Amino acid sequence: MAMSGRADLHTHTTASDGLHRPADNVARAKANGLAAVAITDHDTVDGIAEALEAGERLGVTVVPGVEISTVAEGIDVHVLGYYMDWNDAGWRTKLSRLLTFREQRNELIIGKLAELGLSVAWDEVEAEAKAHGKDGGSMGRPHIAAVLVKKGYVGTMQEAFDRYLGQDGAAYANPPRLHPFEALAWIREAGGTSVIAHPGLYHNDALVEAIIAQGAQGIEVFHPDHDAAAETRYLAMAKRHGLIATGGSDFHGERQGVVFHGEIGSRTVDVSVLERLNPAGRRNG
Repeated sequence: MAMSGRADLHTHTTASDGLHRPADNVARAKANGLAAVAITDHDTVDGIAEALEAGERLGVTVVPGVEISTVAEGIDVHVLGYYMDWNDAGWRTKLSRLLTFREQRNELIIGKLAELGLSVAWDEVEAEAKAHGKDGGSMGRPHIAAVLVKKGYVGTMQEAFDRYLGQDGAAYANPPRLHPFEALAWIREAGGTSVIAHPGLYHNDALVEAIIAQGAQGIEVFHPDHDAAAETRYLAMAKRHGLIATGGSDFHGERQGVVFHGEIGSRTVDVSVLERLNPAGRRNG
């Protein structure tokens, strides 16, 4: 029997820079009436096994995924991968290289903050991550932002990104990293399906089109940071190129009563999209 219901295809957990454990994301998806939820942590698949177990227990379909961090033309570009052979040793070795890039970036950001007179120590960032259930692995800008808030340098997480950590921020850093074309190849070689994440954030549709031409199979149309006009534009782009149109909340958790980017289930697609993301019928990767 075909599944019915809605799917949130973009969420983060404590395996990367989210605030909730993988099982908690699944429980939240269940509570919010979803049939399926994807676990798409930054540059790691360490949260998938726990989420799959919770999905079996709670009756929620868990989509194994990842969000690969890349750079093109000086722009951060994220590529989502779904239903790859996530537990393959070669795949995990490749992802471990990306964690090194993230560590380099974090060090550059902390150095720039120091030049601006904002003292943030790496052990403070680690302590912030561990306070929310994380133990090593992929740490990122939200953890640094949380320290900036805690030390009173900014009032909110959003202010931290606007003033210091976002692309136009004073402490922004973007060292050479994987190119999105390489991420497409990695996902393809691992048997997965590639999707361009939140294209509206890049402000460069020519670059998005170039990634599509290189073989991206889908595009994230529905995202909390896309307004109605952006959703219309990217849905038309998906149709024009025959791409899978996906959507998700990009849920990272809640700080100071504010959910970043959106609550699980705030952006969804029909669960039938899973069949296009997983044409080989791979169950758990």
